[in-house]
Amino acid sequence: MPETLKVAIENGIARLTLARGEKHNALSSAMMDELVAASREIGADPAVRVVVLAAEGKSFCAGGDLGWMQQQFAASRAQRMEEARRLATMYRTLSDLPKPVIARVHGNSFGGGVGLLAVCDLSVAADTARFGLPEVRLGIIPATISPFVVARIGAAAARPLFLSGKPIDAGEARAIGLVDRIVAVEELDRAIEVEVSHFLQASPEAAARAKVLAKSLAPPITDALLESVIGQLADAWETAEAHEGIAAFFEKRNPPWRA
Repeated sequence: MPETLKVAIENGIARLTLARGEKHNALSSAMMDELVAASREIGADPAVRVVVLAAEGKSFCAGGDLGWMQQQFAASRAQRMEEARRLATMYRTLSDLPKPVIARVHGNSFGGGVGLLAVCDLSVAADTARFGLPEVRLGIIPATISPFVVARIGAAAARPLFLSGKPIDAGEARAIGLVDRIVAVEELDRAIEVEVSHFLQASPEAAARAKVLAKSLAPPITDALLESVIGQLADAWETAEAHEGIAAFFEKRNPPWRA
């Protein structure tokens, strides 16, 4: 049984729920592996017609787990790259899942959490949710998630988020295509059920083929591309600013560029 997720399947709907609410559903190595395993199992289940990706607690997903980040801080280049590949595998597996995937975004989503939205086919968010890619404020870059985010919102919309790390509200997220629909939080479940009902009208095989078709029309996210961005992330981790930025984060102080 997974420890970081809850999986429920009923009436053709698989509900995949991040269950680390006390940690704001931050992505740990265990959660990455469990998301991969659950996605593969759901993808192979002919009874599943649509997937809803949701989360417990206050946040949807706060990004990388603090313990995981501390491990990366102390790791070798090879170890950091291996963990980045683990993360990339998670995103690719969710992205390639041969079912429609709907994100139910009840709370904030930052860093790696934005990557989760990027690989879903449709995202419905509460109007109070906020989003952002704060990596540059720590001295690193949003590298591993970048191909998936750019595939979702385009390079022009991604640049200001990548370069500034600024948070955006739900309205801005919808304007750039990260979020498809915004509702009041108390209306979120009803909105999800409406979207689910639309997907249940489609032929399962045709929907799977249509997903492959849509992805084939966008620039491909190849192994070589992922290795390139993973290498760029490893380069960023080795800079003096990355070491200072991550240290400042854990010491709860501003790095020099924010003093």
